[in-house]
Amino acid sequence: MPEHFIIVGAGQAAAQAVQTLRQKGFGGRITIVGEERDPPYQRPPLSKKYLAGELARERLYVKPREFYARRNIELELGMRAQRLEPSARRVVLQDGRALEYDGLMLATGSRVRKLAVPGADLGGIHYVRTVADVDAIRDVFRSGKRLVGVGAGYIGLEVAAVAATGGLTVTVLEAAERVMARVVCPEVSQFYHRYHASAGVQIHCDTSVTAFTGEHRLEAVETSDGRRFPCDLAIVGIGVTPNVELAEAAGLECDDGIVVDEFARTANPSIVAAGDCTRHPSALAGHRIRLESVPNAIEQAKTAALSLLGEPKAYATIPWFWSDQYDLKLQIAGLSAGHDRVVMRRETGDDHFSVFYLRSGTVVAVDAVNRPKDFLLGRKLIAAGAVVPPEDIADPGTDLAAVARAFG
Repeated sequence: MPEHFIIVGAGQAAAQAVQTLRQKGFGGRITIVGEERDPPYQRPPLSKKYLAGELARERLYVKPREFYARRNIELELGMRAQRLEPSARRVVLQDGRALEYDGLMLATGSRVRKLAVPGADLGGIHYVRTVADVDAIRDVFRSGKRLVGVGAGYIGLEVAAVAATGGLTVTVLEAAERVMARVVCPEVSQFYHRYHASAGVQIHCDTSVTAFTGEHRLEAVETSDGRRFPCDLAIVGIGVTPNVELAEAAGLECDDGIVVDEFARTANPSIVAAGDCTRHPSALAGHRIRLESVPNAIEQAKTAALSLLGEPKAYATIPWFWSDQYDLKLQIAGLSAGHDRVVMRRETGDDHFSVFYLRSGTVVAVDAVNRPKDFLLGRKLIAAGAVVPPEDIADPGTDLAAVARAFG
């Protein structure tokens, strides 16, 4: 009977795992080891309401600190796990202590990719990943300041929206040919580009940053086409890298993420993993994938916790994501890679529409802008592997709820 579970990483996956373990009746020790000093907190609001000053720090917490004390969960915060010793079932901490475990969950998350160009170490260049990152930005994030955002993915555009609304002068530089190119089709990219432009944001695509310049702190951003963009601060959002170093050093298989099976298990029978740091099988994609999303962290953490308890249940949730920009809520379900047709569905208003992605007639993904009903119905159609005629999807008179019910 297991007596002690350790979770390395103190993010959303860790918070969900301890809840699942306690809900399932596990009464033994649980220890969470995390490098930050805050208990597990939500990251999505960092680039939105927290950056805007509309959300107090404590409201980011998944659960208040007292939750962990009441449930006899030990928090080792501000503490790095130095190495794993799987053969001895131990985690060695940075202060030299060795904690023994019966089961270990790796929820080490990911870290921001840094832009490696001249001047990248100047003051005034920021990234958005932790509370501390955003606290540093908020000190200079004021009306009238000139902001250059590097990257036009979710984070970059969310920051741009908050900045423009807050009265900053905003320029966004994107190396790809369009905004959010990795996750949405050209039609959705064009819509968001236009919407940001209408809010005063200048977006330059096909534009790579070659240098940050300034004497003592950032004064301008230079690009490959010879342009120079003066600014007071820059916020870089060019993706993340999974934290797999602990796992690799311990001999666990890694491939742009810690490799796990459908039960969140690594090759080591006493170690599971969940969240941004993992690469797991996906029936929808037909191969292993790594997902950077809160829903994935939560659902995979539930699966990992059950595996620790010896009650394996396969993780097979349809991936979904969201992004809030201005008064637009973008909700994405499924995986659009490999689609061969895009179908637009619109009823009223330019900023209320959805896009369905088909592959050989089968619905594989949906992007819904201010259309939560289409998002929910899309998830059902994706889960069912539904084949729906494109003309039916495009016709606003089609009752998609009835179509979804027909597929069970």
